[in-house]
Amino acid sequence: MTPICERDGWIWHNGDWLPWREAKTHLLTHTLHYGMGCFEGVRAYDGPCGAHLFRVAEHTRRLRDSAHALDMPLAWTAEQLIDAQRECLSRNGLTNAYLKPTVYFGAEGMGLRAQGLTTNVMIAAWDLGGYISSEAASIGLRALTSSWARHHVNISLCRAKTNGHYVNSMLALNTAIKAGFDEALMLDPEGYVAEASAANVFLVRDGVMHTPEITSCLQGITRDSVIRLARDALGIEVQERRITRDELYTADEAFLTGTAAEILPLRELDGRRIGAPSREIAKDSLTARLQRLYRRVTSGELGDDLGAYRDWLTPAP
Repeated sequence: MTPICERDGWIWHNGDWLPWREAKTHLLTHTLHYGMGCFEGVRAYDGPCGAHLFRVAEHTRRLRDSAHALDMPLAWTAEQLIDAQRECLSRNGLTNAYLKPTVYFGAEGMGLRAQGLTTNVMIAAWDLGGYISSEAASIGLRALTSSWARHHVNISLCRAKTNGHYVNSMLALNTAIKAGFDEALMLDPEGYVAEASAANVFLVRDGVMHTPEITSCLQGITRDSVIRLARDALGIEVQERRITRDELYTADEAFLTGTAAEILPLRELDGRRIGAPSREIAKDSLTARLQRLYRRVTSGELGDDLGAYRDWLTPAP
């Protein structure tokens, strides 16, 4: 596999377009040493009218909110950042892609006071390829409840998508993978279900969809999309509340949502099967219905029944 730094293309950096292989930063960049920074993961899809970004306005707002919460002043408006993401697709000749806008401090100084530092923004895009196997999307993931707890709300900025948070996620995920599982389920400091390593969690019981309330987990944009599609397009009741891990053991269905993961079924937690035993998730299950609906929306296949979601799609230039 070619290292990601050795590809060809263009990366946006503070208003300039840098050749991919020349887009480098100093070894004493402040964010590299202290983790103070934030980022987004944005998906682009090819559709009947060409390539488009999915909910880029919401992602860009969260990026700016994260930077504000971290006290990292941004010189770029939301409109400028959205235009840069659109152009990033066209300059790199991409249709189905993953974009990573990132905000970081420069190399003007070191230390925790973080004084006199410039706030930098970069945007890169690449073909995500097969993020998850088609088999996993149809039969589901096996997860392990992690001993690593999610952040407490007074320990870190739980609404911000910050670089440093993902050390916590990597510890949990790598432990689960070494134990033979696909994913980690993380609890909050009080022992309630928070989220997976980088995805929100849903369960279905008696026709009602449940998901943890937003406390220590990230307020996911795919999470919001799925809630709105379930409620408005499918007429499904959705409850946002505290959930215990044993509720997942006894759920009829469970699934994870995230920008890269989209909607992935969860077939097992801690060695307990979730739902009826089956090689693949049932085509009439709520998980499968939401997968199909989400795929139609993200790909831009919006008939009259889904016309309300057109503003989620921003075309590439």
